[in-house]
Amino acid sequence: MSVAANYRATCRARSRAEFIAKLGIVAEEADESKFWLEFAREAQLGEAATAISLLKEATELAAIFSASLGTARKNNRISK
Repeated sequence: MSVAANYRATCRARSRAEFIAKLGIVAEEADESKFWLEFAREAQLGEAATAISLLKEATELAAIFSASLGTARKNNRISK
């Protein structure tokens, strides 16, 4: 849930710098969510098929947010 709440805050950023900073938090939170899903899977908490599905989605989201952060940083350097 933290990923979604922080992403919403990112969309309401008042400046490019604030957008990049908040998007960095989103990327970190997505990676942390992925960690906890990996942990739960290895500890065999819950159903394996559900854990695999959630982990796949978390991995995809973490990659999207990380790539978006890289693009935002690159575009910020270009526009200066």
